[in-house]
Amino acid sequence: MARSYRHVAAAVIAAAAIALAGCSGGNSASNNSSGSSSSGGTLVVDTAFSLETGDPGRNYVPTGNMVLHAVYDTLLTFQGADSTTPKPDIATMKQNSDATEFTFTIQDGRTFSDGTPITADDVVFSLDRVAGITDSKANFLMTGITVTKVDDKTVKLSTKTPSLQLPAIVTNPSLAILNSKVVKKNGGTTDDKDGAKSWLDANSAGSGPYKLQSLDLTTQVVLVKNDKYDGEDKPAYDKIVVRNISQSSTQLTNLKGGDSNVAVDLSGDQVKNLGDGFTVDSAPSAETLFLLINQDKNVGGVTANPKFAEAVRYALDYDKLLELAGSGSEQATGVVPPMFPGANKTGVKQDLDKAKAALVASGYTGQEVKLQFPNDNPVGGVEFTPVAERVQEQLKAVGINATLAPAPFATEVQPYVKAQEAFSLWYWGPDYADTSSFLPFGPGQKVGLRAGWTAEADPAIADLVTKAQNATTVDARNTAFSDYAKAMQESGPFVPLIVPGINLASSTKVAGLEYNVTWTLDLRTLHPAK
Repeated sequence: MARSYRHVAAAVIAAAAIALAGCSGGNSASNNSSGSSSSGGTLVVDTAFSLETGDPGRNYVPTGNMVLHAVYDTLLTFQGADSTTPKPDIATMKQNSDATEFTFTIQDGRTFSDGTPITADDVVFSLDRVAGITDSKANFLMTGITVTKVDDKTVKLSTKTPSLQLPAIVTNPSLAILNSKVVKKNGGTTDDKDGAKSWLDANSAGSGPYKLQSLDLTTQVVLVKNDKYDGEDKPAYDKIVVRNISQSSTQLTNLKGGDSNVAVDLSGDQVKNLGDGFTVDSAPSAETLFLLINQDKNVGGVTANPKFAEAVRYALDYDKLLELAGSGSEQATGVVPPMFPGANKTGVKQDLDKAKAALVASGYTGQEVKLQFPNDNPVGGVEFTPVAERVQEQLKAVGINATLAPAPFATEVQPYVKAQEAFSLWYWGPDYADTSSFLPFGPGQKVGLRAGWTAEADPAIADLVTKAQNATTVDARNTAFSDYAKAMQESGPFVPLIVPGINLASSTKVAGLEYNVTWTLDLRTLHPAK
């Protein structure tokens, strides 16, 4: 099975147009996963972990999205592969004409996994908690949003400026609705004094089809069926084990050998010859591999000169880099992936003369530049090490002396987030299915600041970000997105390289294999094939 996501549109288009209506020990695949949908059993999923916590309010990484989407409900959600139209999850939604007020009504009968009814107080607490934990990577999702209780079943989310992206934002698993009484009892607050993380790393307080049984950030997560679940996505398995398998080749071996049921990080070449007995769901992903070149002189030194970034941009042979990604992948045309409105139609082309001239203008004289990257976290089957090695080789051809500095994701993510890396290879996927999810690359924005790029460093691009954020119509937003994507490709501290293909594979004993741009694999839709 192959599916194209090329024409995924901004989720807000549909939202603005219509109102939303109402394994034993976890180490191997269970034979019980092959029966009817009522047979339960254990499902084993292999993926390379990008996982930091079981606390939704502090989660901001892909594996966390995958796991927490199965454990927690949000106000709205996307169903299966549809990333265009938010659907009711816990609540239905109505918005005012200028997209500054969004009223959510909790659906009748919805309860948490302990049987407690979901109320407006739970919604207010959960969202205010994310807003109040200022050191959370997910905190920015609540920027400019005020949450107000209307009555026991109704809440209103308000913004001072139009927020056409808000329906898509609230689908993010970080904005999951938690059982406020339970979380408060275990240290939860709506400010930086919150102490519920350790409890939520070992327990769950959600209303999703599965509950958290155990979580180990380096090995595996075990989910068990929520017998009290009363939503639409009925749990099909008694247990789901999500294992940390960093090498895509090992994921392939496990799947073919029956040690797992699903592999998440295979390349296009690896799935090409799987043959009978397996199902493949292939699509262009929403992820982008990119180089970050820090603009803060105290961090980057020589890299902080914008001409150095220009030299890197034009030194690379993007076709040669793309060879490492396999079938289904494509060159990144900018910080906005090609599937989203506003993306550039073409990418940068190698120009060695331009690269060498920019390098001379930057003042670089052959100093060693360390290229940092996570070496245990393939994206779409693309391993970072060979990509970094080829980048190193191509930069050397124009006179840039790059040395490779790989490290595990868990080690590398903190200096990246804290803007302590001068030159690094990373990846980015959307927080929600809307082009505005890529505005954080702008100057003064979340990812821009990780590259030491302040709004004052490029006021023109910063203004384009503001125009996109404050647009009152879809057409105006898309024009601003297009101008932003073009400007970001011409300058700035980011060099987009590859959009990997996403290739989910499973045994044919498993049905419901669906890619989603936010949580990658939708664990909720998986069920034993009949």
